[in-house]
Amino acid sequence: MSLLRRCGVGKLVFLALIVAVIVIVAVLVLMQAKAPAQQPQKGITLRVITRHGYDILDVAKSEFLASDYAKKYNIVNVEWLSIDPGEWVDVIKASASKPGQEIDVAWGGGPTLFDLLVKQNLLRPIDSDLVISVSKDIPDELSGAIMKRTVDGKLMWIAAAISSFGFTVNTNYLQKAGLPVPDKWVDLANETYAKTLPIPSVGTADASVSTSNTRMFEIILQDYGWTKGWQILTLLGANARIYDESGLVRDAVIRGDVGVGTTIDFYGYTAQLEKPEFCRYIVPSDGSIVNGDPIALLSTTKNPEAAQAFIAWVLSTEGQKIWLDPRINRMPANPKVFDTPEGKKREDLRIAYENTMKVLAINFSDEVASSYEQSMIWFFYSTITAVHDELQSTWEKLAKAKLDGKISESDFLRLVEMMTDPTKLSFKDPKTGKTETFTESYAKSINEALFSDVDYRKALIESWKRAATARYDSILEELKKLG
Repeated sequence: MSLLRRCGVGKLVFLALIVAVIVIVAVLVLMQAKAPAQQPQKGITLRVITRHGYDILDVAKSEFLASDYAKKYNIVNVEWLSIDPGEWVDVIKASASKPGQEIDVAWGGGPTLFDLLVKQNLLRPIDSDLVISVSKDIPDELSGAIMKRTVDGKLMWIAAAISSFGFTVNTNYLQKAGLPVPDKWVDLANETYAKTLPIPSVGTADASVSTSNTRMFEIILQDYGWTKGWQILTLLGANARIYDESGLVRDAVIRGDVGVGTTIDFYGYTAQLEKPEFCRYIVPSDGSIVNGDPIALLSTTKNPEAAQAFIAWVLSTEGQKIWLDPRINRMPANPKVFDTPEGKKREDLRIAYENTMKVLAINFSDEVASSYEQSMIWFFYSTITAVHDELQSTWEKLAKAKLDGKISESDFLRLVEMMTDPTKLSFKDPKTGKTETFTESYAKSINEALFSDVDYRKALIESWKRAATARYDSILEELKKLG
């Protein structure tokens, strides 16, 4: 009897244990069901606003995403925003109000564009130890040009590449056309290059779409002074086919569509590699500058650590190798890349780098360039690009009258002055209603308004176009009088 009782008790204990186990398992299942699912960590997509072409961007994206930098910071994609420089400020500001669309990095476009971002409070100081460490390999300045911009001791942008500015020539074209190889900026404004008009032998890009050509035009203005500089710019434009992109100028020279084109140095080196028998890059003997092409962290970023990892990669010897690609041919900002196996294979670029350090650098001021840059861009567009047919037709007739001996040297110079002197071009300012001329001081006084007030800019462009057209018409009338 006692044995049976013991067996009964044991069975009850056993059943109780089974029930307990079932309850525990049920509770655990219920808890698991209520718990949020563990999501895998989402990778970061960086958004980069840039002036670089896709020849550079495609290589950079592929190399960066395969790097340890991208893997460590969980960066799975880079989205490029190729935006005209005049739209950068508005596009960056607008991105701040679009969750998930904030722009992280600005890369390429020249110092004045990045200094504008500084003034607009759109750059966030670079504070990553990763970037600070690699930036020590980049000089603070080269040939008098700043490679790092600091404000109140804070690092705002760093040069990721360096450049000089000049022109690329196709000697085969020039020889067939009976034209000389240019040596100076002023040569491109010579009536000699009008011989082939209405088929232009010179190529350039409009200032409103090309930061590199904008820089060249600023070099000419500071090298020759305001009045003489605008004479050169106007006649250069009159001799030229004006392209919508600076890369198209390079391509035109390589193809032989034109004999000379205003280009940044790496476009010239690319042309030399593609057509070594014909193409050559020339640094003008009347002076150029060395430019640092920046990269910076934007204040709109939501991924500052990842964004600065990208900046660090671009500045590292690993990232700087992209400039050595034969499709790119840019001068690195970090000279240590020439010590790598890849760098040692590009002896031509190393020599070009060393020669760039010897460029006859003019006394150039970024501050002066910035003080009238918007005015210069839109005056160039209004009086040269937008009325190009009228300008080129007038110059063709004037130059050929001189070349054919139909007018005297003194009459030719007088009409050139009438045609090109910005301080003698009268127009009405749509905001004040006053009649003005385009002096340097006036250009500086309206620079900010042209940037911030679109309606004013549009109205002033129309006023400049009317004034320029009337001026070119008056030259034709003068030519008729001279017979």
